[in-house]
Amino acid sequence: MLNTATKSEAPGTEQELTDGFHLVIDALKLNGINTIYNVPGIPITDLGRMAQAAGIRVISFRHEQNAGYAAGIAGYLTKKPGVCLTVSAPGFLNGLTALAHATTNCYPMILVSGSSEREIVDLQQGDYEEMDQLAIAKPLCKAAYRVLHAQDIGIGFARAIRAAVSGRPGGVYLDLPAKLFGQVMNAEAGQKSLVKVIDAAPAQIPSPGSVKRALDVLKSAKRPLIILGKGAAYAQADEEIKSFVEKSGVPFLPMSMAKGLLPDTHPQCAGAARSTVLKESDVVMLIGARLNWLLSHGKGKSWGEAPKKFIQVDIEPREMDSNVEIVAPVVGDIGSVVSAFNQAISTGWTAPPAEWTKAIVSKRDENVAKMAPKLMNNKSPMDYHGALGVLKNVIKDHPEAILVNEGANTLDLARGVIDMYKPRKRLDVGTWGVMGIGMGQAIAAALETGHPVLAVEGDSAFGFSGMEIETICRYNLPICVVIFNNDGIYRGTDVNSVNADPATTVFVKGARYDKMMEAFGGVGVNATSPDELKRAVNEAMASGKPTLINAVIDPAAGSESGRIGNLNPQSVLQKKK
Repeated sequence: MLNTATKSEAPGTEQELTDGFHLVIDALKLNGINTIYNVPGIPITDLGRMAQAAGIRVISFRHEQNAGYAAGIAGYLTKKPGVCLTVSAPGFLNGLTALAHATTNCYPMILVSGSSEREIVDLQQGDYEEMDQLAIAKPLCKAAYRVLHAQDIGIGFARAIRAAVSGRPGGVYLDLPAKLFGQVMNAEAGQKSLVKVIDAAPAQIPSPGSVKRALDVLKSAKRPLIILGKGAAYAQADEEIKSFVEKSGVPFLPMSMAKGLLPDTHPQCAGAARSTVLKESDVVMLIGARLNWLLSHGKGKSWGEAPKKFIQVDIEPREMDSNVEIVAPVVGDIGSVVSAFNQAISTGWTAPPAEWTKAIVSKRDENVAKMAPKLMNNKSPMDYHGALGVLKNVIKDHPEAILVNEGANTLDLARGVIDMYKPRKRLDVGTWGVMGIGMGQAIAAALETGHPVLAVEGDSAFGFSGMEIETICRYNLPICVVIFNNDGIYRGTDVNSVNADPATTVFVKGARYDKMMEAFGGVGVNATSPDELKRAVNEAMASGKPTLINAVIDPAAGSESGRIGNLNPQSVLQKKK
């Protein structure tokens, strides 16, 4: 039903009218978009108020970047574009980082920003928050559009929705100049101008030849491996993927956000033997995973000396051969491809050599046994392993909970320690490895799924979005934030030997982040041992109350840049001193 507002009474006539505000709201509702992540301000404050009055949930954040991260992960979780609404110029720029992040990670998202008037911007006459936002956004997203006339709002949103979710998903920018919102038109014509997007992400069926080629290569392997990426998790083809992995008998390695597609405790999971399987495999099938830096580009010492053949399943043809030769590219949507694989291997499939699968199980069990004592320590202050051992058990007891994770050491170690049991339950920094996604993703995860959220944060990472704990309290969300507080970035022990300023990587000693949460009406806890941490997290999960736990970590714990310290350039001159 069109959300009309106004009547105009000319002499002898009466006409029902609508305007740009109402058409934007109706376009969203018509396409099933019922949540907006937003920071209010000129010129979109009233749009947010009116959207809320019309039944759309409008979640107001303290910073646009965090609202954008929320919208991006909402798109990932729901396969519908998450919408972030911002003001013009500075607000738009704040949201732009999240838009680029969504595009890089293949999350469907639409950044909707108010903007200054075109005629003033184009002549550079100095309008309020003047900026050519469309031109700035274009290089950083999948598509960018501007709507100048009320009758084009329906088409503008239809194009944005289709671009965001079709093919390889990504971020889309939609520019709405301030003058657009107040434009008035006939209500009936306005209703007819709206577009309900049909089949926005049509299936892309793989060619039979590519399916046969891929399975022939996989069947020829002596040491096969399947790598599952977050694209596989996004596809929501969970049962098809599980069936294929189990029918094939091939060991699988889940990338970070694909953990839980099959449980990390699954007998074919090679997560705890990652180094071994990368080096020793001879055929590697990538499903929704890219051979980028997270997989050492498919070459180098991480991959060992054994010759490799790569099979790649991706919806984007240009992804093939991006770093190494792909001998069996399969282009199509993951659900259709894996379904075709299952049909093809239903009979006559030979399991991988037992020598290979037994070697992986042996190495996995050996590594798990080595790690177990570290996870059971009760040191005070805590080290990373003692704290993560507690959280590992929390997720085991609450497999429906969503884990949000960011940091350097906090991220790297948690990724390997905490097992996941269900798909799309682990959310983290993604392809770019950015910090600051934590609170935005936690808020969206709680809202979109209704499940409790456990956000495990490094103290540095938390600082990027920490003010959003007020948002968590304001909306009374079931989020437990655990901050691994070791007084600094990487470690809290660096010393500046030149002057009285703190070292560049050191924070305030003994900071009490839990007091911040209490200031907004949430529950704050200071935990100095694994036993205290266990008690506090279990209480938070049981209560569903907004909770922040300041987990005191030994300042000397942690390594430079976590496990990607090799990416940090070193000064040869400094070493010579």
